[in-house]
Amino acid sequence: MPPALPPSPQAPSRRLRPLPLSAFAAGLAALILPAQAEAQDLGRPLPGDPITPVPPAPPPADGEEIPIAFAADKVEYAQDSEDVTATGNVVLRRDDQSVRADTVNWNQETGQIVASGNVRLVDENGNQLFTDRVELTDELKTGAMENLLIALRQGGRLAALKGRRIENGNVILNSAAYTGCAVVDADGCPKEPSWRVTAREVVYDDTAGRITFRGARLEVFDLIQLPLPGLRISTEGGSVSGLLVPDLRSSPSNGIEVAGSYYWQIAKNRDLTATAHVFTEAAPMLSGQYRALTEKGAYQVTGYATASSRIPIAGDERRTERDFRGYIFANGKLQFDPKWSLTASIRRATDRTFLRRYDISRDDRLRSMVELERIDRNTYLSISGWSTQTMRVGVQQGQIPVALPLVDFRHRFSDPVLGGTVETQLNTLALTRADGQDTQRAFARTQWSLRRLTEWGQEVTVTGLVRGDVYHSSDNELTAVDLYRGEEGWQGRGVATAAVDVRWPLVGNVFGGTQVLTPRVQLVATPDTPNLDIPNEDARAVDLEDSNLFALNRFPGYDRIEDGVRFTYGVDWQFERPRWRVKANVGQSIRLSNRASILPDGTGLANKVSDIVGRTEVRYRDFVSLIHRYRVDKDSFAVRRNEIDATVGSTRTYVEAGYTKLNRDISPTLSDLRDREEVRLAGRAGFANYWSIFGSAVVNLTNLEDDPIYGSDGFQPLRTRIGAAYEDDCIELSVTWRRDYQATGDARRGNSFQIHFALKNLGFR
Repeated sequence: MPPALPPSPQAPSRRLRPLPLSAFAAGLAALILPAQAEAQDLGRPLPGDPITPVPPAPPPADGEEIPIAFAADKVEYAQDSEDVTATGNVVLRRDDQSVRADTVNWNQETGQIVASGNVRLVDENGNQLFTDRVELTDELKTGAMENLLIALRQGGRLAALKGRRIENGNVILNSAAYTGCAVVDADGCPKEPSWRVTAREVVYDDTAGRITFRGARLEVFDLIQLPLPGLRISTEGGSVSGLLVPDLRSSPSNGIEVAGSYYWQIAKNRDLTATAHVFTEAAPMLSGQYRALTEKGAYQVTGYATASSRIPIAGDERRTERDFRGYIFANGKLQFDPKWSLTASIRRATDRTFLRRYDISRDDRLRSMVELERIDRNTYLSISGWSTQTMRVGVQQGQIPVALPLVDFRHRFSDPVLGGTVETQLNTLALTRADGQDTQRAFARTQWSLRRLTEWGQEVTVTGLVRGDVYHSSDNELTAVDLYRGEEGWQGRGVATAAVDVRWPLVGNVFGGTQVLTPRVQLVATPDTPNLDIPNEDARAVDLEDSNLFALNRFPGYDRIEDGVRFTYGVDWQFERPRWRVKANVGQSIRLSNRASILPDGTGLANKVSDIVGRTEVRYRDFVSLIHRYRVDKDSFAVRRNEIDATVGSTRTYVEAGYTKLNRDISPTLSDLRDREEVRLAGRAGFANYWSIFGSAVVNLTNLEDDPIYGSDGFQPLRTRIGAAYEDDCIELSVTWRRDYQATGDARRGNSFQIHFALKNLGFR
C-alpha cells in the first residue's frame, strides 16, 4: 500500500483534494429506482462493512487545497499525457467521507478524475452511492454518472440510468425511481417493494439536501398508479413541505368526508399542517396544527373551525341552529433550568357535541391547566390552575368549578428526627363556580415515618401525622347532595393520626418456583373529626379497593378524614417460576370504635367490619395476562365489585376481554358512586405475513334497577368496530366499519366507515 499520492515529476506539484459532501450527496440523490428495466436493480445486495483498507494520513494542507488520504494496489504515471492511474481497490478518504473504486484516473492537466468499476461513495452522514462510472472535477464534484444506485442512511433507495450536474450545482437524474421499502425479507431473501415512485426526471438540490421529482407516479403493489405532483423528499430522512395523502371516511352525521392536508416545514424546529375537510352532508371544515421545538421546550396548537347546523342537546331535532363551531387544543412544556418548569394545556370546544360529531374525541370532559413546578432533591413546589368544560348531557357547566390557584409545597428534611424521616406540606386551593358553591381551603401537614427491620425479618413502619385545616365556603345551598355541602362560612379542624404497619415476608420454594408470602397488619388511630362541617370537594368517589386498603386515609382527597381506630389485616402472595408469575392479595379492616361512620352504605367501609377486597394477577410469558379485582360483602358474600381484564395472544394475534360489575347498592343521589355493569371485547388476528382483521365492542349491561337516572335497559351496545388492515415495513392500509348506538344532538347514531392509507419513509402520514 503506497503512501499519499506523490506529485508527478513532469508537472507542478498538485494534491488530490478531499471529496466534498456535495459530491456524495449528488451521487446519493441518484439512488433512484429506475423506471425502465435497464436501470440498476434495487434489490442488489449492498456491503455493510466500512470501506477498507484505511489509507495513511495525508500530507498537511497547502493553502485552500485540502489533501485526502490515498491508497491503491498499483499507481502508474503516463508522463506524455499527464495521466495518473490507480488500480486495484483504490480508496480515497477524508474525515468521514470515502470513495472506493477498481480504477481511478486523474488527468493533471484538465483536472478531470474518473472513477470506474464497482464505485462506492460514502458521505459523512452514512449515505452510499454505487455506480459503474462517475466523472469528478479536480474539486471532486460529480459530473456525469451512469447506472446509479444510492442507499440513503435513513432507509430509502434511489436509482437512475444517467445523471449530470448543471451550472447551478444541481444534479439532474433521468429515468429514475425511489422506494422506502426493504428489498429483502427477514430471512435475507429478495422481495418486491410494496410501493415505489417513478419519475421522468429528478432534481437534486445540493445545498438544501432536497430531491424533487418531476412527472412522478406512485406505484402500489405494481397495480395502482397515482400521480404525485410536486413530490419532494429529504436526503436526511427529515420532513419536507408538500401535500399529504388524503383521508377518506363516512359517517351518519356528515356523510362522506375527504380530508386533504398540506404540510409546511417552516424551519427545522417548526412546522404547520393545514387540512381542509369536505363533507357531502355538512359544511366544509378547516383544521390546522402548529408545532415548535425551542431551546426551553416544545409546544403545539391544534384548531378546528366550521359553520354548521347544530341540534340542541335537549331540543327538538327539527329545530337546528347554524353557528360557528370549533375546538382548540394546545399544550406544551418549558424547562427553564433543571429545577423550574412550566406546563400548560388548553382544551375548549364551542359546544358539547362538536368533538363527537366530527369524530375528534369522545372525552366527557375537557381539562385546561397551567402549572409552574420547582423540583429538587428534597423540595417540591407546584403553583397551578385548572378549568374543566363538561361534555356530559344533564350536567350544568355552572356547577363545574374553576380551581385557581392551587398551591402545593412539600419539603423532606435531610436530617432524621428520632431516627425517622420528616416531611412537611403546605396546600391551598380556591374553587369558584358560576352557579354553585365556592370553597377556599388551606392546610399544613407534617408527617414523621420510621422504618425498621427486626431480627426475625419483619418490616415495621411507624407513622405520625398532624394537620391543621382552614376552610371558607359560600352559597352552600346550591350543592344538591347534603353530605357534600358542609357549613357555610369559616370552618377549621385539627387532625392527628398515628399508625403502625408490620409486614413479614416469608420466602420459600414451591411448584418448581419461588414464592413470597407476606402477612401484613396495620393499626391506625385518628381522633374524632368534625367532617360534616367541612365542604367535600375532592373526596366524594370513595370506595374500598385493594389499592387503598392500607392507606392512612381511605378517602381519595383531603376534605374527608377517616377517623376512629381501625385494625387492618391482609396477605400478599407472589409466585415466580420460568415463564410464570402470579401475584395476589386479600384483606379486610375492622373499626374498633362504635361511632357512626360518615362513609355511605355500599362503599364497603360503612360498618365496623369492612368488606373483603383483593386482587389476583396471572401472567404467562407475554402471551397470557389475567387481572381480577373484587370486593365481597362481609355478610352476604355478594360480589360488590367484580373487574376482570384478560389478554391472550401475541402482538399480531390476540384477544382482549374486560368485564366490570359494580353492585354497591348505593342511593342514586350519590352520582359519583353509581352502579354499573359493562363488557368490553377486542381482538386482532394476523395472517399471510402482513394482513390482519380486527374488531372491538363495548356493551352497557346496566339495568334500570342499578341506574334509574340514565334509563339503561340491560343491554345497550355503545360502540362496535370491525376492520381489516395490511401493514409491512413501508405501507399501512386499513378499512374500518364502526357503529355508534347513542345519539346526542347532531352527533347521530349509525354506521361510519374509514379508509386509512400511509406510506412510510416518504413523509406521508
